Amino acid sequence: MRLALAAFSLVTALPAGAQERIPSHCIALSQGPERVMAASFRDPVPLDAVRVSYIDHAMFLIQTMSVSAVTDFQGFVGNVDFLPDVVTMNNAHGTHWTSAPDPAIPHVLRGWAEGGEAPRHRLDLGEMLVRNVSTDIRGGMGGVADGNSIFVFEAGGLCIGHLGHLHHEPTPEDYALIGRLDVVMVPVDGGLTLDHETLVRVLERLRSRVVIPMHWFGRGTLDSFLSELSERAGYAVERREESDMMLTLGTLPDALTVVVLEPQLLSED
Repeated sequence: MRLALAAFSLVTALPAGAQERIPSHCIALSQGPERVMAASFRDPVPLDAVRVSYIDHAMFLIQTMSVSAVTDFQGFVGNVDFLPDVVTMNNAHGTHWTSAPDPAIPHVLRGWAEGGEAPRHRLDLGEMLVRNVSTDIRGGMGGVADGNSIFVFEAGGLCIGHLGHLHHEPTPEDYALIGRLDVVMVPVDGGLTLDHETLVRVLERLRSRVVIPMHWFGRGTLDSFLSELSERAGYAVERREESDMMLTLGTLPDALTVVVLEPQLLSED
């Protein structure tokens, strides 16, 4: 099996001041926040909370009290003096990775196969656990095996998933490895990644309480996805003017909700 050949990396590296992670329920198989406030990425995050900031395209900043991670890191998050503790890069595409990440970043996790071995990460940062599930990428000559990763961030008692550049519906084995996701970032372009019908089917399986759209190239594509998810899966739609949201396990919405965040590069304003 593909995963049986995977290179497994187990890393425990707590940044200075990191607290013990609040246990999550991510291993359970899958069957928004109520407060909205303008916030700086410099503002403190409570121990039981996670702040998610939409930076650009498929790039998000995920923060706990003292640990930070950037997904689909392109090398530039804004004109700020800031280095995250970990960056993930789902696939080797120009808008999802950089070939020259700052060497001062402690942990750089690549999501594609290298040397014929699928990536398998399990990085324990104390307050945050980062792991991945590799998927394939379609393309010429049958596609690329293990060319993309779904990254899962366990923090604050929450399971937060980033589907990356997902090209196919996860297999039963993939779903089992992903586990339950409370919050999931999903690519909604409808063509370069999953078509909307398949994506809605994936979300119906995951049953995540909060869905955050990303990888949309225009309002028309975004609105089409929102309409289909609302009509077919019964999700409520919440549009925000902010680029960030604070998440806690106790304030997740009762109804399945898709939350639209406005992408914005990090700034000191």
